[in-house]
Amino acid sequence: MAKNTAVSIHDLLRRPVFKAAKLAAGRNGLERSVKWVHILEITNVAPYVSKDDLILSTGLWMKEAKGGLTYLEQLIRQEASGLCIELGTSITEIPEAIVEYCERHDFPLIVFAEPVRFVTITQDIHGLLINQQHQLLKSLEQFSRRFQKLTLATTDVSAVLRLLHEFTNKQVAYISFVETNRFYPKAAPELSHAIAAAMKPYAEQDMDSGEPAVLRLDRELNVMLHPIVCFEQTLAYIGVLQSRRHEPGDTTVVMLDYAAQSIGTMLLRTLFKEEKIQRDQNRLVLDIMERRVEDEDEARTRMGLRVRGKESYWFAGGLFEIAYGEQEVVQEQKESDYQDFVVLLRALLKKQGLYGLLAAQENRIHVLIAKERINEDSARGLEKSLLRLRAELDEFALSRPQRIVMHAGFGRFRYRLTELHAGIREARQALEVSRDVTAMKNVLFYERLGIYQLLKAIPDPAVHRSFVDAHLGALIAHDKDNSYQLIDTLDAYFKCAGSKQDTANRLFIHRQTLYHRIGKLTEILGEDFFDPERRICLEMALLMYRSGRE
Repeated sequence: MAKNTAVSIHDLLRRPVFKAAKLAAGRNGLERSVKWVHILEITNVAPYVSKDDLILSTGLWMKEAKGGLTYLEQLIRQEASGLCIELGTSITEIPEAIVEYCERHDFPLIVFAEPVRFVTITQDIHGLLINQQHQLLKSLEQFSRRFQKLTLATTDVSAVLRLLHEFTNKQVAYISFVETNRFYPKAAPELSHAIAAAMKPYAEQDMDSGEPAVLRLDRELNVMLHPIVCFEQTLAYIGVLQSRRHEPGDTTVVMLDYAAQSIGTMLLRTLFKEEKIQRDQNRLVLDIMERRVEDEDEARTRMGLRVRGKESYWFAGGLFEIAYGEQEVVQEQKESDYQDFVVLLRALLKKQGLYGLLAAQENRIHVLIAKERINEDSARGLEKSLLRLRAELDEFALSRPQRIVMHAGFGRFRYRLTELHAGIREARQALEVSRDVTAMKNVLFYERLGIYQLLKAIPDPAVHRSFVDAHLGALIAHDKDNSYQLIDTLDAYFKCAGSKQDTANRLFIHRQTLYHRIGKLTEILGEDFFDPERRICLEMALLMYRSGRE
């Protein structure tokens, strides 16, 4: 076990140079840490004092009116560790008000009854601090080597928890979003529940800043947590419990960082190993897509689900597509990014509490997802989970050196796993619309496609072209030969429900310019182009035209 390397006021009072010193006030603050020593006689001390500084003084500042309490207020506000005053050089006694003020704030006040060599005290304390720092570095080096060996020897997270406990002698907690929480030594149920409850906001808010956090458990305990990050995503936290009266030292922070890196490496190895195993389950995804499985119980058993009632699960079929735009990316880099994407997708499914099977085909990943149907809100919960999943995958895609463009789509949720062949087809249509139509780029679910569901039900491009040509051909030809932008004008006019003022504002043109364009529309399309039946045909043609052009 590593020795605590922090130097406290209590430790200093046992040093030979403090043999003649007396503690006049602040006994409750003896555990304050000391990180450096200053000699200060001026009254404006705030700019020169840092946290955990021990101040040496002859008390010269007490001779100024109200200087005493002002001096102390500044030291306490700057979180100095304590004050040593020498009697005999500048003052012969300390006012009772000073002693009472220090006692009230648990601020250690140490008095030397006769003159002392401040340089001797400074050298002694600084030598102690430097030696302690050296011991700290040696301890951390040993700790780091132990972790390196452990990381190469096992994927057992419990081994890391044991080693961290050995060096800190504190309760260790491992809070994971992708596997079971663990504690070393084994924690009482009340404590483990309290830590999990304190962590809940972190999981819900996806706080992936990568920075340590200190959470308050109760009046006595805090837990200091360090994130475990893989692929720019926080998958777990490693932490230690400590009294709220003691702030975490630098040693604890560094040790938690080492432990987080070690567990992160273990998680990656485990995830890649699981990915290799999961490839064997690709066959079920392909069988569902090709309708080779008709028995629902058989399909659920192959997916690893308990065979329960007909409506006990929500099932969703999804599709992800990875692209690089117009970038030139070597094949090796594509394969590496693709593998990382698949591994991260599996981890994020676990993080969202979803069970999923994946099947990869070229640059596409087909997904079958199952979520237990607990109540009527389960479908809404599944929808929220999938939206968070896409957001986290988007973050990963944007973080890569070669920026990945990720497209995704999900079909309607179903009660039967064997019906997901239709869900995959719907997911493909949702992906294609969000990829190809700018106005629909944020749509993830087939149910949100609106009229595009109907357009996708007519897959033949020749039918689309014929319909567009029949209803908009004359306008398209006119726009090519002139600069009236009649297609955009017609689209905006319909979207503004015939309001000329709103249409002009939408197009950023003068109303007189709009009147001229509407006259051209009437001339080419006829007087009835805003009649209900004719308008429906024109709006459908506009959607087809936009979809095909984009």
